Amino acid sequence: MAAIRDGNKAALLVVDVQVGVVKQDWDTARIIKNINVAVDKAHKEGVPVIWVQHVNEELVQDSPDWQLAPDLQPAEGDFHIYKHYNSSFEQTELEDTLATHGVNHIVLAGAETNWCIRATAYAALERGYDLTLVRDAHTTGTIELADGSKIMAADIVRDLNIVMNWVSYPGRANRSMAAEELDFVIPGGGK
Repeated sequence: MAAIRDGNKAALLVVDVQVGVVKQDWDTARIIKNINVAVDKAHKEGVPVIWVQHVNEELVQDSPDWQLAPDLQPAEGDFHIYKHYNSSFEQTELEDTLATHGVNHIVLAGAETNWCIRATAYAALERGYDLTLVRDAHTTGTIELADGSKIMAADIVRDLNIVMNWVSYPGRANRSMAAEELDFVIPGGGK
């Protein structure tokens, strides 16, 4: 059983909104606008903002594709985590950063919904954090299967939004919520 995190301090985690990740994703301009809404709210409320960037053979650190999308502007004092796996927790400083700031509630946005966002969401819940998925601030690309059928990006996003409202873990609050509705004070982000 996971240790349930005491307290009520939130952090905004923005995962992999990098040039090479989102360049062909669904509705990227709207998603980035909503990420900026969440970031602005976090900054105004004194909530830590943590930017996560993936590093691999396609996203070489400091390369043009590795950079954050140009419309995102981290503020001085924001935190940066670099990862090599889908989950933002695996072999990174994320848990130490969260512990240093007494965070027990993660507000999550970014890309790719079906890979790094899903893996990070489940990892957060499994580690005892409350979780709010910003339902209009994560994206992915459409998946084309070998038989020619497609899983549309909008459906992948919708699926995870529904899951985060219904999956349950003992002692934790989780949900999905629009960027405009975010509340960083109440566990799970609800009003």
